[in-house]
Amino acid sequence: MWDTLQVTHEGTSDVKRSRKHTLIREYELLRMNNGESISDFQKRFTHLINHLVDLGRKFEEE
Repeated sequence: MWDTLQVTHEGTSDVKRSRKHTLIREYELLRMNNGESISDFQKRFTHLINHLVDLGRKFEEE
Protein backbone atom coordinates (compact mmCIF):
# COMPACT_ATOMS: atom_id res chain seq x y z
CA MET A 1 0.00 0.00 0.00
CA TRP A 2 2.75 2.47 0.97
CA ASP A 3 4.66 1.76 -2.26
CA THR A 4 1.57 2.57 -4.32
CA LEU A 5 1.05 5.85 -2.49
CA GLN A 6 4.71 6.78 -2.91
CA VAL A 7 4.69 6.06 -6.67
CA THR A 8 1.43 7.97 -7.07
CA HIS A 9 2.81 10.97 -5.17
CA GLU A 10 6.05 10.97 -7.18
CA GLY A 11 4.04 10.86 -10.39
CA THR A 12 1.94 13.77 -9.20
CA SER A 13 5.12 15.72 -8.37
CA ASP A 14 6.49 15.05 -11.86
CA VAL A 15 3.27 16.27 -13.47
CA LYS A 16 3.28 19.42 -11.32
CA ARG A 17 6.94 20.10 -12.12
CA SER A 18 6.30 19.65 -15.84
CA ARG A 19 3.22 21.89 -15.75
CA LYS A 20 5.16 24.51 -13.81
CA HIS A 21 7.94 24.53 -16.43
CA THR A 22 5.37 24.83 -19.21
CA LEU A 23 3.66 27.77 -17.52
CA ILE A 24 6.99 29.50 -16.84
CA ARG A 25 7.82 29.21 -20.54
CA GLU A 26 4.40 30.65 -21.43
CA TYR A 27 5.12 33.52 -19.04
CA GLU A 28 8.50 34.17 -20.67
CA LEU A 29 6.90 34.26 -24.13
CA LEU A 30 3.80 36.22 -23.09
CA ARG A 31 3.03 39.06 -25.48
CA MET A 32 -0.08 41.04 -26.20
CA ASN A 33 -1.72 39.80 -29.42
CA ASN A 34 -2.65 42.15 -32.26
CA GLY A 35 -6.15 43.46 -31.67
CA GLU A 36 -6.27 42.09 -28.12
CA SER A 37 -7.76 44.41 -25.54
CA ILE A 38 -5.81 45.28 -22.42
CA SER A 39 -8.57 43.66 -20.40
CA ASP A 40 -8.24 40.35 -22.29
CA PHE A 41 -4.45 40.44 -21.97
CA GLN A 42 -4.75 41.10 -18.24
CA LYS A 43 -7.10 38.11 -17.89
CA ARG A 44 -4.59 35.83 -19.65
CA PHE A 45 -1.75 37.19 -17.52
CA THR A 46 -3.69 36.81 -14.26
CA HIS A 47 -4.80 33.28 -15.18
CA LEU A 48 -1.19 32.30 -15.91
CA ILE A 49 0.17 33.82 -12.69
CA ASN A 50 -2.57 32.25 -10.57
CA HIS A 51 -1.76 28.80 -11.94
CA LEU A 52 1.94 29.31 -11.22
CA VAL A 53 1.21 30.44 -7.66
CA ASP A 54 -1.04 27.39 -7.17
CA LEU A 55 1.92 25.22 -8.19
CA GLY A 56 4.19 26.90 -5.63
CA ARG A 57 5.95 29.50 -7.76
CA LYS A 58 6.84 32.62 -5.77
CA PHE A 59 7.15 36.10 -7.26
CA GLU A 60 8.91 39.04 -5.70
CA GLU A 61 7.15 42.37 -5.68
CA GLU A 62 9.27 45.14 -7.09
